[in-house]
Amino acid sequence: MTYIFINDEFVDESEGKINYSDRGYNFGDGIYEYIRIYDGKVFTSKEHYERLFRSAKEIGLNLEGYSVEGLTEVTKTLAAKNNVVNGGVYIQVTRGVAPRNHPFPDASTKPVFSAFSKSYDRPYEELKNGVKAITVDDIRWLRCDIKSLNLLGNVLAKEKAAQNGASEAIMHRDQTVTEGSSSNVYAVKDGKIYTHPANNLILNGITRRIIKKSAEALNIPFIEEAFTLDFLNDADEVIISSTSIEVMPVIQVNDNKIGDGKVGQITEQLQKSFDNYIESEA
Repeated sequence: MTYIFINDEFVDESEGKINYSDRGYNFGDGIYEYIRIYDGKVFTSKEHYERLFRSAKEIGLNLEGYSVEGLTEVTKTLAAKNNVVNGGVYIQVTRGVAPRNHPFPDASTKPVFSAFSKSYDRPYEELKNGVKAITVDDIRWLRCDIKSLNLLGNVLAKEKAAQNGASEAIMHRDQTVTEGSSSNVYAVKDGKIYTHPANNLILNGITRRIIKKSAEALNIPFIEEAFTLDFLNDADEVIISSTSIEVMPVIQVNDNKIGDGKVGQITEQLQKSFDNYIESEA
């Protein structure tokens, strides 16, 4: 039996049904988070759910009656019910079920929460050897700081990467690198880490925040400053990060080898620091 969480209940996945008038289904009118499970413990759930509530506020979605602590318990319970020792829990919230009409429904419409879990191991081989990426135009909307369900631009970019034998698509607006289709992006040059500032054009990733803390602890300059595709291609090291891929080295972008084509020293330091963070926080 595999459990999911829907409408405030844990039920078998075969019983999980979404109404065809759900605004998440019709409009992508909702938000989500994804939380890692390491050795049976939830990782950085507080940060993830605080971001969920921020996203909700930004789109005018009322989550009254829910809390960071309550949703953390949902995450723990769902992982335990499905015996997820290493993996993750996906949780999303839509504006609820209402007749299809663009304006918000009346205040009596309740949001719909749903969540599922899955087991998988950490990407050890990729973390050790690095991955390839391509670059694509960033065609998304201008509120990428909101973790919304509107992911078509991300999906198209990721599919293009897959078609080209790459793990990620690094996006840019007029040659300025923003982020990956499902990751934050960093360029390391002359011992300094550069990454796009956390404004409306990128999602301020939870792993990004850990990398920033790690860099500060390691006395590595962490510069939140936009950079170009040329700067990316000339970088000594390139890193992408997310909840699922952690601190991932990129050894090739398009046909361009990054540095010597191997995982760099600063990347390795950040990976070690991230491992230590998992041990201390999970």
